[in-house]
Amino acid sequence: MSKFIVGLDVGSSQIKAAIAEQKNQNEFVLKDLKRFPSMGMRRGMIDNFSDAAQSIGRALQEINEDYPRSIRNLILSVGSEKVNIQTSKGVVAVSRADDEIYQDDIKRVTQSSQAINISPNRIILHPLTQEFIVDGEEGIRDPLGMTGKRLEANSLIIDDFAPAVNNLTKCIEDLGGGVLDVIFSPLASAEATLTKNQKELGVVLIDIGYGKTSIAIYEEQKLLHAAVVPIGSGHISNDLAIGLKIPVDVAEKIKLSFGSASAKKALKKDSIDLNKIDERAQGNASKKFIAQIIEARLTEIFEYVNEEMKKVDRENQLPAGAVLLGGGSKLPGLIDLAKEKLGFSVQLANPNLNFLQPDSAEISIEAEQIDFIPVIGLLLYNQLQYSPQSRIPGQAGSWLRQVLKYFIP
Repeated sequence: MSKFIVGLDVGSSQIKAAIAEQKNQNEFVLKDLKRFPSMGMRRGMIDNFSDAAQSIGRALQEINEDYPRSIRNLILSVGSEKVNIQTSKGVVAVSRADDEIYQDDIKRVTQSSQAINISPNRIILHPLTQEFIVDGEEGIRDPLGMTGKRLEANSLIIDDFAPAVNNLTKCIEDLGGGVLDVIFSPLASAEATLTKNQKELGVVLIDIGYGKTSIAIYEEQKLLHAAVVPIGSGHISNDLAIGLKIPVDVAEKIKLSFGSASAKKALKKDSIDLNKIDERAQGNASKKFIAQIIEARLTEIFEYVNEEMKKVDRENQLPAGAVLLGGGSKLPGLIDLAKEKLGFSVQLANPNLNFLQPDSAEISIEAEQIDFIPVIGLLLYNQLQYSPQSRIPGQAGSWLRQVLKYFIP
């Protein structure tokens, strides 16, 4: 019997949803893509519970009306600015007398590498096994069937501020939703846009959202580093509102209609009559001044990206360059600015639906929109994570175990 699964991303300005019908274990049909206004969220966290509940409630109600019982199967995007990435190592002795490595050895060393102590207000989102080491030989992806006496595993642990995750899931569940899993948003976005070749060579994924920018660095098919920067395209609107002395919603309109990331390409003599945009705004504004404000804030974002790349010694050293997505990536001139500030090739994300089959031509066209990459990625990542072929013992279900640990001492 088929069922509906919903990828849900509750952002600072919009709630986005991707609804898929799972007809059997290997057949998924992308039925719909939806977006709704969002309130009560700031940089990946609820800052006003009643406002968040109101906007999330409206979204869930519409989704459930169109696809009954679908909201009981939600895959939720998370990732606050308080997210933390750390490495951990585990070591075990191979248990067989003939030194052959079996699945139980892999399970033991995986669990050992992920058995870390975190503070009570943190929650583990993803324990990712990066590599295995057999008798000192590094870089092994699957040691099953090999021989050796000593088996090691290196893991990357992604944890977040527990109240940020738990308040969002509580809000959704209070409204009748059921959260099957939570996924760190850059992992989902990477699944829907990065190629195996990009991940192998080395690439940074930069998702410029409204209230935050998410960063994920991959190399040799592994997540090397990730971070969430508390600056997004919404800060550009705030800057424009201050600089032009206009309301923020008017500044957002100007950004979308006349904004550019390149001040040097904008002409000072080209101006905009602000009153024609909105009667609350007065006077004229040069397009060059607008571009200068936008470029300054985007430059700050790319400086943060460079700082994150420095942490893993990859500044200017990623052969596959950068891939941009998010609403903020649509600004004209952004690619050239990013190339200048990052020092390597930059391209816009190209959505990859993988095994998701669009239900109609309209859905196929919608799925090409860069805005929907993160929610489509939620569906892709969740299915790959829990498929029998890809599951690593000890990883699946870690989020649920952490939630239970948080509420049940």
